[in-house]
Amino acid sequence: MDPRYARYPFFEGAREAVREAELSPAALVRDGAPAVERGRERVERALMEGTVASETPRRWDTDTEVLSYPIARILVSLIDTPAAVEKYAVAEAATARERFDVDFAADDDLGRAGRARASHGEVLREFDIADAVRPERAEPPGSERRGASSRREPTHYWVGLGSYLDLAEAGWGQRWRLVNREVAAGEVRVTAGGLSRLLEAAVERRVASGLPFEVRGSDGGDAIAAALAPAVADLRELLNDHDAAGRTPVDAVVPALFPPCMRTLLQRARDDGDLPTTAEFSLTSFLVALGMDGADVRRLLDADGDTAERIGTRVEYLAERDGTQYPPPSCATMKAYGDCVDPDDRCETISHPLSYYTDAVREAGDVRDWREAAGEG
Repeated sequence: MDPRYARYPFFEGAREAVREAELSPAALVRDGAPAVERGRERVERALMEGTVASETPRRWDTDTEVLSYPIARILVSLIDTPAAVEKYAVAEAATARERFDVDFAADDDLGRAGRARASHGEVLREFDIADAVRPERAEPPGSERRGASSRREPTHYWVGLGSYLDLAEAGWGQRWRLVNREVAAGEVRVTAGGLSRLLEAAVERRVASGLPFEVRGSDGGDAIAAALAPAVADLRELLNDHDAAGRTPVDAVVPALFPPCMRTLLQRARDDGDLPTTAEFSLTSFLVALGMDGADVRRLLDADGDTAERIGTRVEYLAERDGTQYPPPSCATMKAYGDCVDPDDRCETISHPLSYYTDAVREAGDVRDWREAAGEG
């Protein structure tokens, strides 16, 4: 199969490749194919971490990665809850956006996308918006003679009004409203990061389409459901436990009292301006759980440009759901990601970063909220 489909198994071409392979989900489940295990991992990481990227990517070949997608959709359908569908679709879309950004950068650097990567134009065509998106060229005279540099991704694009309204959602925040956008000749101006967000929405919509579907009702479907029942039960339990984490009862923001893992991620974000997806999710979900809004988080992280836009959108999405659907990862998960650093004595007594912070604030007594100090500055 085309290696691009391993990165983007929701592409129409990937669906056709699976059909042509004549490998039915029933046969994969019956035979215990690697795609079943990878499909379960795909769903588990979507529910728990907001990503579908494997923790052991070298373990899976292209065919397994592609086939794990329909298996994952079956698992989500068997879990059969709105939260599972939403989390899965959001995670597939977030992972795709991260990969799009990598691929588009490679396309710019090389003047062409590698075989395993998708070009900017290909992705736009995949979602039928190629004719609705055009780059804004603001190159100085003579820049066309600069060779490869003229192929760099533009910083801004113009998106047809219809496509913009179709993809942008009200819950994304005020800056996505047309009144706060530059609109001209039936087009809306967006940053490169903004276009990536629109593409992310297109992926989320495609992944969520048709979910959940009825698995049972035929001999083959009943056999699949029976074979996957233990995995479905485990995933449901994980989902329930994860959603129960909720918010911390502490509403003050005191960075000095953050657990070591979050202090480290905060400093990395300030120094580098960019974190791996899992680390960024861990930090932003932790901050949202403290009641911070998008403006506060951007200010705390010293984020600007596309990073600020990406962070703001993610925070607004999490905050819109009161932080309960995507609570911060547990200590065990932070350890698995390699983000548990410099544990102190308090770390030995807790199992979640929010528990650490709650205990630290209560022990400190009278504390001053960072937002108050920042407001005075």
